Amino acid sequence: MLGLKLPTDPRWVNIVEKNIEEILTDHAFCEQKATSTAISLIVSFPEYTELVQEMVALVKEEISHFKMVHDKILERGWTLGRDRKDDYVIELLKFFPKGGSRTDQLVHRLLYAALIEARSCERFRLLSEELADKELATFYRNLMVSEANHYTMFLGFARQYGNKKEVDTKWQQLLEYEAKIMSNLGTSEKVHG
Repeated sequence: MLGLKLPTDPRWVNIVEKNIEEILTDHAFCEQKATSTAISLIVSFPEYTELVQEMVALVKEEISHFKMVHDKILERGWTLGRDRKDDYVIELLKFFPKGGSRTDQLVHRLLYAALIEARSCERFRLLSEELADKELATFYRNLMVSEANHYTMFLGFARQYGNKKEVDTKWQQLLEYEAKIMSNLGTSEKVHG
């Protein structure tokens, strides 16, 4: 369903299990960044009323996810660590050139967001199926559904606001590009690392 060209090696979960505190901190900041992305889309493209309405709902959902992850951290007697550099997103942002029309910029941002949500969904599925910590596995199973809905929402808006054929071509190219990025990641306890 997600269309990802390179699935995560299930052994990534072994890396995560060695440092649950690290994955939870990284995950918390991913939720915070997803909140920021939704706010940024509202600020940058206020004339797209349907998008704005959906982003308002997404802000509420993503910040609630941040709180849920933060609560997991606190329940385990930890504190939220500092934000880490996200090599995955840094590389992903190199795919589309800067500039272009306002519509192109919107479509590109929507495609990035769709792909980040798709990869998060795939990683959360893996965690839900493979983590020895069953309480945390259930937690990730519940979040996986939200991520899938976000992925389809962003991709749907990209197709709605851009030329559908061009968007679908760019989406496939972005999926191929992302597979190359992922071939060099998967060695750290990060949601996308």
